[in-house]
Amino acid sequence: MSKSFLVVRCVLVQDDLGIAQCILTADAMLDLNSLQTHAQRKLLPMSHHDIVKASRSRRLTLITGSENFYLLPTFVDTSLAGKGNLVVDSQGGTLGTLRDTIHNQGQHVRHLEFAVPGSKLRHDLPDAGEDSKRIHDSIGNFTSLRIKQRLDETLEIPPLSATADRIMQLRANPNATVNELTSIVEADPSLAAQVVSWASSPYYAAPGKIRSVQDAIVRVLGFDLVSNLAVGLILGRSVALPKEAADGFTPYWLQAVYCSTAVEALARQMPVSKRPRQGMMYLAGLLHNFGYLILAHTFPPHFASICRYMEANPAISHVALENHLIGISREQISAWLMQAWNMPEEVCIALRYQQDGSYQGPHAVYANLIYLAMRLLRQHGIGDAPPEAVTAELYQRLGLDMARCEEAIQKLVNSADVRSIADQMAH
Repeated sequence: MSKSFLVVRCVLVQDDLGIAQCILTADAMLDLNSLQTHAQRKLLPMSHHDIVKASRSRRLTLITGSENFYLLPTFVDTSLAGKGNLVVDSQGGTLGTLRDTIHNQGQHVRHLEFAVPGSKLRHDLPDAGEDSKRIHDSIGNFTSLRIKQRLDETLEIPPLSATADRIMQLRANPNATVNELTSIVEADPSLAAQVVSWASSPYYAAPGKIRSVQDAIVRVLGFDLVSNLAVGLILGRSVALPKEAADGFTPYWLQAVYCSTAVEALARQMPVSKRPRQGMMYLAGLLHNFGYLILAHTFPPHFASICRYMEANPAISHVALENHLIGISREQISAWLMQAWNMPEEVCIALRYQQDGSYQGPHAVYANLIYLAMRLLRQHGIGDAPPEAVTAELYQRLGLDMARCEEAIQKLVNSADVRSIADQMAH
């Protein structure tokens, strides 16, 4: 093909006036605030349900020969000005032809500035030492709590629950017994039921019926796994699930359970000398997206906006989107909170550096396994990690074989047991 190939994408948006499409380069972020300002419309991304409904009612018509563009009122980002001769799809159509076709069918085409180039997005996180200041600044910019000096007051997050605190103290005691852990878990009927249900799931294929928490500990899960699992479940329900959510992304508890079981499956593929502690890895996996809950709790007026940006930019890391909107990421907030709760350093590191596949600092194996697990799961449409390839260097560093890892995740995705466990967690 003699002409240059330009990768662009189409985002369908709508408001009370109807449906429109936005065309921008594939790696750019659609800035909804800029779009609404310049278009003078309250346009928001269409959900998958709305797109299907509009297609069935014939309100959406694809341009003949195109798989991605529609005969709709169209907004083209100004960064594409003067690039009408560039090929934009595999059929050889050019951007200029596309605009002419839309215009000739009686639809308006407007050039507006609404995209942020991928090169200007911040995908990285600053040094961990800057997190406290960044959180302070972000909260000061977006809430009326600027005058408060203590971060824990500003976040308004409840203290670590008494049950979780007792379990953490028990974990630190080398002489702790199964009976002590059993009594703590059984004191919380909901927690006890979830632990027994987890151990009873076909995923573990336990022989015979699991009749008690002690059965779950002794016969199936073990002390380390149950203690960390219990803490993860308690913390996960310490903040309510947000009523708002990003359409097209995995629900919180389903993603948490997929991550925890995926990192366990990957860890089993590692050389014994490199494997992390199973229980600690489970805890990190369960809590990996805890910052999502904290964002909803801390920035309620802005969480809905974050969700809409995720819908409009599903291939862009939420780190870049959150930095753009509030100046802080969920990873920074959750890691800081885990430190404030005196959670194990392995968990704090895992949450803080889970989006950095090159991280090789202390306890890197925990962060690296979550990074790998979430990107392999994203290949199956699960989770909110950006759809990016994992480097061969990371597999080598962890002592893992790519084909065997992909096979393990495929087996996990094909199992109905994970969804069953997640359903129990959500209630």
